[in-house]
Amino acid sequence: MVDQQLVSYLEEFVTEERKALFKQVLENRTKHFTVVLEDLYQKHNWSAVVRSCDVFGIQDIYTIENKYSAYISNGVGKGAQKWVDFHRFKTRENNTQDCVDELKEKGYQIIVTTPHEDSSFVSDFDITKKSAFVFGVEGAGASDLIMNKADGYLKIPMYGFTESLNVSVAAAITLQNTTERLHKSDIDWKLTDEQKEGLYLSWLEKSIGSVKHIKERYYKELENKK
Repeated sequence: MVDQQLVSYLEEFVTEERKALFKQVLENRTKHFTVVLEDLYQKHNWSAVVRSCDVFGIQDIYTIENKYSAYISNGVGKGAQKWVDFHRFKTRENNTQDCVDELKEKGYQIIVTTPHEDSSFVSDFDITKKSAFVFGVEGAGASDLIMNKADGYLKIPMYGFTESLNVSVAAAITLQNTTERLHKSDIDWKLTDEQKEGLYLSWLEKSIGSVKHIKERYYKELENKK
């Protein structure tokens, strides 16, 4: 439950334009789709995919870090990492399996992007189900484990000599196509009011310098009123 008094208190330190922007963006955020990044090793790709997630309204990003750690470059990501939520799997023995299990518990189907023979073209993909789009390591693609656990496969049509796309480009195309169709549908894809309130508070806090001290002052004032 979000402390609405705290929200009102923090709003005093944020411009009206910023608050309006937060509320506008929240109306287009979704957890209907999420993105899984498995062992990417190029910093540019990590950052570019995170930026695309923010641009297309994806709130949650799952990172599987068996060999390589996620690193977001502010220059490429343009600060997008501040506004999305990361779920990192990096310290467990079975990071990939644990990530898949958690996603399935949350009701997501696992959809791997791959030029697989049984893959659905992105434009034909059924957007009605909650889906986690998996993008695997550069070159080799998703691991055998996640391929075997997948509920489906997705591919982007290509007509040239090159048989693959850069992972960040593939992510951008996939998210642009699926989220655009989602927004035009009658699917219940938006965040709940509770989720919006939680994110709004989080974004307020991230926008305020010395927010820790400001919150301490708020709680001290609250205590003095008792």
